[in-house]
Amino acid sequence: MVFYRLTLKYTSGCRVEVRVEFFSSNRGQIVKIGEVACQVGLTVETIRYYEKQGLIVTPERNASGYRQYSADIIQHLSFIKQAKKLGFSLKEIKELLVIRDTPGVSCKEVREQAREKIAGIRRKIADLQKIENDLMALVSRCPGQGPLKKCPIIGPMGIPVPGEEK
Repeated sequence: MVFYRLTLKYTSGCRVEVRVEFFSSNRGQIVKIGEVACQVGLTVETIRYYEKQGLIVTPERNASGYRQYSADIIQHLSFIKQAKKLGFSLKEIKELLVIRDTPGVSCKEVREQAREKIAGIRRKIADLQKIENDLMALVSRCPGQGPLKKCPIIGPMGIPVPGEEK
């Protein structure tokens, strides 16, 4: 059975914070996909997609054809959701799940994957900083007035301005 806990908290400025928590009373229970989606904060479509991608085991179905998940799927999907928040791709998450489920594997492999992820993030940050600097330089050279053909932002991109000759 799924329980809902509603918490109301009065804050400054006459505001009310509403918090809804979902939890299951029995870990061995069978849960429908909609309940799973609510508890984890994913859409039903996302859960089905993860199933197609092999990130979660295809559940058995009841006589009506509805998927029947064990309550353990909540932790599994929460892991996937958290890994996505940390920037891991679905392929990388699949690798992490294999590592997690392989007996005798140490934390070292996961740490290495996390370090590779950090290095990739740092490369992306450096690329974005270069783009930001380039764009800031163009904006600083742009007077914000005059014909587009003389605009230092449009000009370097080689975009022809309609109605204006080169």
